[in-house]
Amino acid sequence: EVQLVESGGGLVQAGGSLRLSCAASGFTFDDYAIGWFRQAPGKEREGVSCICSSDDCTFYADSVKGRFTMSSDNAKNTVYLQMNSLKPEDTAVYYCAVDLQPPCKPGGLGYLDYWGQGTQVTVSS
Repeated sequence: EVQLVESGGGLVQAGGSLRLSCAASGFTFDDYAIGWFRQAPGKEREGVSCICSSDDCTFYADSVKGRFTMSSDNAKNTVYLQMNSLKPEDTAVYYCAVDLQPPCKPGGLGYLDYWGQGTQVTVSS
């Protein structure tokens, strides 16, 4: 059974940083795209970032470019989202998800084959 478990969310002041983690277990796929999306109350889901297992594709939403960086540690089956210069508009529940049909799509991930339970990020002004 594939499980994605996010952690690292919390409350931070504007301008601060957080690093989200997504630990994958039961994961045996060789070719996939993995990324983050977020959902704020009353707003549509927004793709934040995406990378491919082949390391040949990446995606960042315009709203986070230059501030967020996604990375992976294959030995730990974990991906990270380093979030710097956080803004109140970054407040949302952040989810890690997998698309088994790479590459990253316009807007981030395509069909979500797996996703985690989410972690809350709150940025105060």
